Amino acid sequence: MPSNGGWLLALSVAALTVNTIGAATSERTERNCSVTPPYLPSTAVNTTIRLQELREHMLPMNISAYIIPGTDAHLSEYIAPRDARVAFMTGFTGSAGSVVVTQTKASLWTDSRYWVQAERQMDCNWDLETDFSIGSVAEWLIAEVPPGGEIGFDPFLFSLKTHNDYSLNLEFSNRSLRSIPINLVDRVWKDRPSIRPDSLTRLPDRVIQRSWQIKVDDIRTQMKEDLYEPTALLLSALDESAWLFNMRGNDIPYNPFFYSYTLLTMDEIWLFVHMNRVTDDLKEYLNASCDGALCVQLKSYDSVLDHVKQYVATPGVKVWIGTEYTNYALYEIITPQDKLMTSTYSPVLMAKAVKDETEQRILRDAHIRDAVAVVQLLMWLEKVVPNGKETELSAAEYVNHARSKQKDNRGPSFETISASGPNAALAHYSPTNDTSRKLTVDEMYLVDSGGQYLDGTTDITRTVHWGNPTALQKEAFTRVLMGNIEISRTIFPTGTRGVNMEMLGRRALWELGLNYGHGTGHGVGNYFGVHEWPVGFQSNNIPFRAGMFTSIEPGFYKENDFGIRIEDVVVIVPVDTKYGHNYLTFDTVSLVPYDRKLIDTSLLSSEQLQWLNRYYETIRRLLVPELDSQGLHEEKKWVLTNTEPFIHSGSSATTTFSSSLTIFLLGITVLHNYNIGLMYNILNKV
Repeated sequence: MPSNGGWLLALSVAALTVNTIGAATSERTERNCSVTPPYLPSTAVNTTIRLQELREHMLPMNISAYIIPGTDAHLSEYIAPRDARVAFMTGFTGSAGSVVVTQTKASLWTDSRYWVQAERQMDCNWDLETDFSIGSVAEWLIAEVPPGGEIGFDPFLFSLKTHNDYSLNLEFSNRSLRSIPINLVDRVWKDRPSIRPDSLTRLPDRVIQRSWQIKVDDIRTQMKEDLYEPTALLLSALDESAWLFNMRGNDIPYNPFFYSYTLLTMDEIWLFVHMNRVTDDLKEYLNASCDGALCVQLKSYDSVLDHVKQYVATPGVKVWIGTEYTNYALYEIITPQDKLMTSTYSPVLMAKAVKDETEQRILRDAHIRDAVAVVQLLMWLEKVVPNGKETELSAAEYVNHARSKQKDNRGPSFETISASGPNAALAHYSPTNDTSRKLTVDEMYLVDSGGQYLDGTTDITRTVHWGNPTALQKEAFTRVLMGNIEISRTIFPTGTRGVNMEMLGRRALWELGLNYGHGTGHGVGNYFGVHEWPVGFQSNNIPFRAGMFTSIEPGFYKENDFGIRIEDVVVIVPVDTKYGHNYLTFDTVSLVPYDRKLIDTSLLSSEQLQWLNRYYETIRRLLVPELDSQGLHEEKKWVLTNTEPFIHSGSSATTTFSSSLTIFLLGITVLHNYNIGLMYNILNKV
């Protein structure tokens, strides 16, 4: 799945192509607020009353504006329906957006992926702002808020960086932020969804190598050895507590997380959760009835603020936090500053990034079973698309159903991206009844999907064409594939950052003046988030180490025409070199062949072609036995046919990627790291 951040402004996306399926052809799909009366499509939400009520709550607070971010108290990428405050206030349901409301105006900021969607879902109470940056919001606030005015925000929904960026942009404007810990939208949202009643669960022993007690001891060792001598570690990201205690929940769509915080000291553990969801068996598992160093004291989720305040009031303590996922409400109570220790990521996130032997083995196994479902989808589409009855939506439903029949499947890992023709030019498009197009042999089709399994999380993208691709489509696809291969086969020193090799995924496209508007890869978890920080190719990702998993996913998108993406998940493994030690490379664990019809082998170097043939040998070696074990003989035949070795035809149209060039490019990207990082930080993070 393409990451949300980085290079988003490099690509302008087109309006969604609306098919007649589920929608009247005569209806205009976007609002028109310039006519009298304003025109609103049936998809727009009436927000007049909820805006009026919010403004009434703002008045006694004496604030001139109120900021509503599109996240939750754990700064999660995916949020539960009860935290979708932007959607409730505006009607806009995109995954990226921030809102500001004054007594006379209301504006939404989102990025180019969602401009069309916002115009379809918002009524004329709202203005759409297209410069999705804190600087843009701050300029708007300075223009709309009178000098001396205060701007309210919920500190639980602000990261430290968000707060600092707003403060810097407003510093000399005579406007100031005010922390309001009671969320004003929640006061208006009378039918706000409640906490899910599902009980929390522990992972079975067969997928665990390290018990939670071993993990706690390891983290305490890091705390003890740290020069700054922290006495406690505060965990805020939802995957931190889930990983530490080998537990899972069901609070967040597509992510097996549960609302939680953890405060860990050298001799005590406090886990803050919704108590009614903890079973007696889980209490026994956590040793919740004792008071020792390896006994988990269960506390109410809502008591974390008071408990941290109480702990910080103790003399001689120092609390370690990871600034990326600690909200401002917790940060601002850890005072004075000598009681605070910060790092970008917590030691738990750093430890979780490197999978142990068991995690590596089972995550590989999950990708083998997942490949079966994707192969079944591609086979089925080859048969049915010429009949002209299937749609983007039915294809998405098919692959999710195919996954559901695989062992240990727990549902999709994100909303399936199933897109044909111009819809595929929108990198994050997912079909609905209103937008789903019929699949035809005349258009390219892109499917980006993934599954949650008890032993792993998967994410894979394939692009296919059932008819006669154009010369541009074939060359663009081949060059996207070249970018995927060049990163995948790169050998690099331990500790190399992904951002320093990211350009290898773009180089073949750049030679034609082409590019893509999303990140090149992201970390992937073991029955966790499909976007797992801090691994990946962004400027703020950590250096690569053996045992990390990441996606590699270059692409190309031609506005109003087609989209191409090739995504594989890889694991970083040690590699033997002739002279050097401590070198790494990528081992691809996604096991689905690429569309042969779209590959122009004359463009591939001999090294790229050799890599491709070795990859197809790996697919045969690992996937065919699984197909045999499931009795899937037709699927086996399809895989064998589509993994026949390639023979180089003609001479390469591109310069051979030699190992010396790879090293040269890595050096160049190091020199330009500051500029690249600056661009990434201006845009959204993954």
